[in-house]
Amino acid sequence: MIRVAIIGAGGYTGVESIEILLRHPQAKVTYLTALPDECMHAADMFGQLRGRLDMMIEPLDLDKLAKVADVALCCLPHKVSMAFVPKLLGAGVKVIDFSADYRIKDVAVYEKYYEPHTDKENLAHAVYGLPELFRSQIRGAALVANPGCYPTGASLALAPLLRHGLIKTSGIIVSSVTGVSGGGKNPSANFHFPYMNENIYPYGVGVHRHMPEIEQAASAVAGKPVELLFQPHVGPFDRGILSSTYSDPVTAVTAEQVMKLYRDFYKDEPFVQVVSKPPAVKHVAKTNYCQIFPTVVKGKAVVFSVIDNLIKGASGQAIQNMNILFDLPETMGLE
Repeated sequence: MIRVAIIGAGGYTGVESIEILLRHPQAKVTYLTALPDECMHAADMFGQLRGRLDMMIEPLDLDKLAKVADVALCCLPHKVSMAFVPKLLGAGVKVIDFSADYRIKDVAVYEKYYEPHTDKENLAHAVYGLPELFRSQIRGAALVANPGCYPTGASLALAPLLRHGLIKTSGIIVSSVTGVSGGGKNPSANFHFPYMNENIYPYGVGVHRHMPEIEQAASAVAGKPVELLFQPHVGPFDRGILSSTYSDPVTAVTAEQVMKLYRDFYKDEPFVQVVSKPPAVKHVAKTNYCQIFPTVVKGKAVVFSVIDNLIKGASGQAIQNMNILFDLPETMGLE
């Protein structure tokens, strides 16, 4: 039985992780911790856990955590995780980190979008946890950087084209729309109901910090530098991300050829479904699936993908990574 600690259990990704682990036959939540004002019985924080999880959310005690956990899901904000990860690893606890602190390998790029990095040593050894593309690297890792929600949907949408060199590696456009849960439990004023209801708007124009993460993953898949433009939007729904990608083929290609490429590329992937018509976020809500529809329009490769940002874009993908780390069936607890 895998003993799992959740650091930052009071947030959306924390409770989603708990929900998945409660139905996981080979894992057990053994320690929950959060901010001081969130330390209470788990069922008092999240009423849906009443009668299902009799545990307290406690102040963080790293010594106690190390004694009762084999792996820690670090559901902390960017810039906070790297203060705790070295101590967890030093105590022999594997870490799956939800923040951006270990995703971007170029320190200069990370520091441009976030702040000075204080754990460069572990950054060098961290593995990017997108199983469909980097599974072999995840096995045996001690520290997995769980991908961002936008990069997950975008990377899976573009990977087959990039891996096979079918599109130009510059001029790629990724346009995504997320639900409001992407803003976390402490959102900005624009996420309040009177403004968000029946509204949609772009943000982070040209400067969104997930853009270099998508470029990094795309470059790794392509085997050479990839340049793209990423534009996020927020829509009036609670969960899910729709990503639309547009790229230029190197040579003429048909919609039928692209569809076959995607079905062959993902045929053995349990959580990627290549579908025959454009998908909707409701089709994957509360699941770890990514649905993808590739086609060709006016000579451009156009690919749509949908994921649940809290599951495949965060907690579900973390459990998928955990299963790989501990040599369990990848789908366990996620079916």
